[in-house]
Amino acid sequence: MTELYRGLAPTTDAGTFAEEYSKLPLAERQERAERTRKVYDRLRAQRPGPGDKQNHLWMTRHALAIHQMARGFAFDIGDEDQIAQMMKLRDQVMAENVEWWRQYTGNKILLSAHNTHVSYDSFDTRYPKTQGSFLRDALGSRYASIGFSFYKGSFNAFGTDDNVMRNYHVDGAKPGSNEQTLDKARRDDYILDMRTAPEPVREWLDKEHATWNIGAGWPDPVEYTAALGKAHDILIHLHDIQATTYLGAP
Repeated sequence: MTELYRGLAPTTDAGTFAEEYSKLPLAERQERAERTRKVYDRLRAQRPGPGDKQNHLWMTRHALAIHQMARGFAFDIGDEDQIAQMMKLRDQVMAENVEWWRQYTGNKILLSAHNTHVSYDSFDTRYPKTQGSFLRDALGSRYASIGFSFYKGSFNAFGTDDNVMRNYHVDGAKPGSNEQTLDKARRDDYILDMRTAPEPVREWLDKEHATWNIGAGWPDPVEYTAALGKAHDILIHLHDIQATTYLGAP
């Protein structure tokens, strides 16, 4: 096991580790993923001794998490098709880990993630299939997707040109966009259960309109559209948002 994990243990913070790892030659990243797979397969094949069932369960799960990381880095990030496959794997893995935790604990789960990840219908071509779509496949109607929208406000994001975290502000959403129409309906914060919305509202929700899609980086030159009724079950609309206080390094 020590030999198979050779060179994999991080010696830096997570951000630096990920940045340096992604710069390794593709063949080396693929070879590392093969080694992490072998560790996982060997642990799965082991039968735990008396009283070791829980330890074995967690050890195997941690080995899978390491392998999931290595698999994610084993794509050619210079190839757009490979990047799409990597993102699909990422959302699949996130969904599988949530579902495993639900089965392990038997508890209900409140999952927090970006709208694009928890939705059913990806409105970003970089994400062929979303975490929410995978969870719906596994859980059916036991999974409910809650999306957020807002009309204007401030938020923290990494600059897309310099990768520096800073505060950004956007004025009112574009005319005809999802957010502008939602804000016209009621200039206040509200919750809309789209599953029980009346037909005229449902008809509008099922059509694509321009929409905010603000993630970790800003500004984003891509113009997005989304049919909110096909993306989520419930929508929380906020009129004016305020950025959180960033606690990371400047």
